Amino acid sequence: MLNSLSGRFLILTMAFVMLAEVLILVPSVARFREDYLLSRLERAQIASLALLANEGIDADLEEELLRNAEVYNVVLRRDEARQLVLSSPLPGPIHDTYDLRGATSWDLIRDALSELLDPVNRVIRVIGYPVNDAGQLIEITMQTGPMRVAMMDYGLRVLALSAVISVLTAVLLFLAVRQLLVKPIKGVIRGMQLYAEAPEDARRIIEPNAGIRELREAEEALQSLETQLTAALRQKERLAQLGGAVAKISHDLRNILTSAQLFTDRIELSEDPAVQRLAPKLVNSISRAVNLCESTLAFGRAEEPAPKLAQVRLLDIVSDVIDSERLAVGDGEVSFSEDIPATLSLRADPEQLYRVLFNLVRNARQAILASGEEGEISVAAWEDDEDWTITVTDTGPGLPPKARANLFTPFQGGASKGGSGLGLVISAELIRGHGGQLLLDSTGDEGTRFRILLPKTMVALEDAAE
Repeated sequence: MLNSLSGRFLILTMAFVMLAEVLILVPSVARFREDYLLSRLERAQIASLALLANEGIDADLEEELLRNAEVYNVVLRRDEARQLVLSSPLPGPIHDTYDLRGATSWDLIRDALSELLDPVNRVIRVIGYPVNDAGQLIEITMQTGPMRVAMMDYGLRVLALSAVISVLTAVLLFLAVRQLLVKPIKGVIRGMQLYAEAPEDARRIIEPNAGIRELREAEEALQSLETQLTAALRQKERLAQLGGAVAKISHDLRNILTSAQLFTDRIELSEDPAVQRLAPKLVNSISRAVNLCESTLAFGRAEEPAPKLAQVRLLDIVSDVIDSERLAVGDGEVSFSEDIPATLSLRADPEQLYRVLFNLVRNARQAILASGEEGEISVAAWEDDEDWTITVTDTGPGLPPKARANLFTPFQGGASKGGSGLGLVISAELIRGHGGQLLLDSTGDEGTRFRILLPKTMVALEDAAE
């Protein structure tokens, strides 16, 4: 019960009600003590009336009057004269005097607590006003023992009644909470469990029906979440099926285009001027189609293999990339530069790092050639205590807005016409496999700059592997 909402609510309700009753109990006991003392003053005043009516009474009658009033002495002050009306021997000295004429609530509470905490039966003096203005003052002496017993009996009865009220209140609130709150919450939990068993089944999406506004809002939010999740799962399933079909088509199409590429190589040897003019365009078109098929197949794999880390000399990899790109420039006016320390070596997979740099440099070269202007591509690198940093900068026209918005989104971030937009996606994935980041530092009319961060610590690599 302690671990359930309704059980804790039951226990807390009982505790809070009891605490409230205890806070009420102390002033109640103080008021009871005041009423007890006032009643003794009234009894003593009534007993004294017999003597005032008949000045001569025997000792037995006086003793009976004092015993019925539960006091030892009665003193009245009338007409500025203080008169001992009734008296009997005191069993001990007077321990304290209590004046009820000007007592405040705090005084009454303090005196009541001191009486409860003092188990000794003592003699006290009590002073008050006579009823019906029958004098200026009435004073009695009495014992505290009977009063203390009456106070404790009253306090126990109040506590017992408080306990009954707290239990009854807690049980009623317990039942109300179970019906109004716990039961609807369990219904929501059951709906979530049913949905989790088959999230693709739209019939299991929860239907809001709670009468409590806050709970209904939670059900509506859960309904929206489940609806979006079901739609996303269906879309992913369709995309997975489509991806499998595209991968098969791309594989077969790549084989067909490879064969066609071999034939175009022979066509280029023709001396026919028309063939020589059209053959390069045909070769380029087939090459782009082959590259698209290969990129699609590469992206369609479940995941890239884990990097095989080794200490590699970065200058060798960058030189290979630039040498291959110089051959692809042809008659274009694109220059290359590198600013890499000859002694700089880093920990990376050489094949995967080559692919990343090749994608970045090739994209830069294609952007410059497409602009028809001359340009420069620069690769630089340095290191600090935490990372190796590699930058690829070009002076091309910059990335178009669509490419910036979908830079690392498959099939949407292509910057060149006919591009698949997979090069940067695959490159970013390869760098993440090294525990690093591929970032776009800047792009605009003055060019584009990409930055690669590779961590030196093994912790980042372990996190990337996980």
